[in-house]
Amino acid sequence: MAEEEKEISHNLDKVANKIKQLRINMGYSSHETFANDKDINRVQYWRIEKGHNITLKTFFKILAIHNLTPEEFFKDFS
Repeated sequence: MAEEEKEISHNLDKVANKIKQLRINMGYSSHETFANDKDINRVQYWRIEKGHNITLKTFFKILAIHNLTPEEFFKDFS
């Protein structure tokens, strides 16, 4: 795997872990319950938490659910 691909994979994992932690911080132990409550496709949400690619539309929807701006989401991302 090229160095660039490793960096992309690493960053996708960081985004996925942060999204998962946001869900847990809201009191949801289940990704399925969270997805259903927030009107997100359950399988799509599971994939996001596993580090699969995410559309910007879905990313911004998740940020809105958590009342976060992109700047707030990525502030500790370095």
